[in-house]
Amino acid sequence: MVKMLKVIADSPWFNHFIIAVILVAGVVVGFETYSEVAARYQAPLDVVNGVVLFIFVVEIIIKMGAEGRQPWRYFLDPWNIFDFAIVAVAFMPIDASYVTVLRLLRLLRVLKLVRAIPRLQILVGALLHAIPSMFYVSVLLFLLFYVYACAATFLFSANDPIHFSALHLSMLSLFRIVTLEDWTDVMYINMYGCDQYGYGPTDGCTDPSAAPVMAALFFVSFVMLGTMIVLNLFIGVIMTGIEHAQTEAESHHHSVASGDAKIVRAELGELRNDLRQLVSRLDVLHGQLASGDAFDSVESKKAQSNDAT
Repeated sequence: MVKMLKVIADSPWFNHFIIAVILVAGVVVGFETYSEVAARYQAPLDVVNGVVLFIFVVEIIIKMGAEGRQPWRYFLDPWNIFDFAIVAVAFMPIDASYVTVLRLLRLLRVLKLVRAIPRLQILVGALLHAIPSMFYVSVLLFLLFYVYACAATFLFSANDPIHFSALHLSMLSLFRIVTLEDWTDVMYINMYGCDQYGYGPTDGCTDPSAAPVMAALFFVSFVMLGTMIVLNLFIGVIMTGIEHAQTEAESHHHSVASGDAKIVRAELGELRNDLRQLVSRLDVLHGQLASGDAFDSVESKKAQSNDAT
């Protein structure tokens, strides 16, 4: 029984079936975002949700059963804990008035695709590996934002109060600029003055001042540093994390393969011991049969001699 469950849990068709069920669950959640569709087909959608939940529970039972007499080994894999948590939240006692919460919890089922597709696992693992390095890159980016935001507040607050009247507004405006969302408009406001570009008569342009050289140098340098250099560090960190995650995945596959080989060797050793014991028992039995035949032959000779006398 355990071997059959392990074959099912490791089979590609079972994994593909679970992926299909996850996609169905995602489509059902998408239908529920349309209030008219949800109200009209609520009963069929509830049936599909029940079937999906049942399949997920059966999946957990199969994978735990595949561990044999050690079902707790199922929780040694963090991805299995992730799957179990997603299924477990469906059994939380949620009142009918919290239908939105229930739908949000159902939305978590789509995340099971990360568990079902190994490539997605590698990407998630890469992001987790990159978090420490991304933290330091974020600190560097924050320092860059803070320095430029302070400078922008000092330089452009009078001319451009909408974007740079306070430090927090300056940081928000710089975030907009670093995403390259109409950043040239902000630059032109400060290059030509708010009375010449970007501001209307009632937008608060009370102290216009043009700074064509300073504004151009400021915003171009910030875009170069923020977009071309610092943000590319994030990409480099993530790429390094992907390489580490792939290396770990390969080493994990090798360790699993070596573990399976050790199990096979152990089973072969047990089989050899059983065969040796069986051969020794056969030898003993053969010896007993041979001694019995010799005894029978002696008794028959005695009987023949008695008949002759």
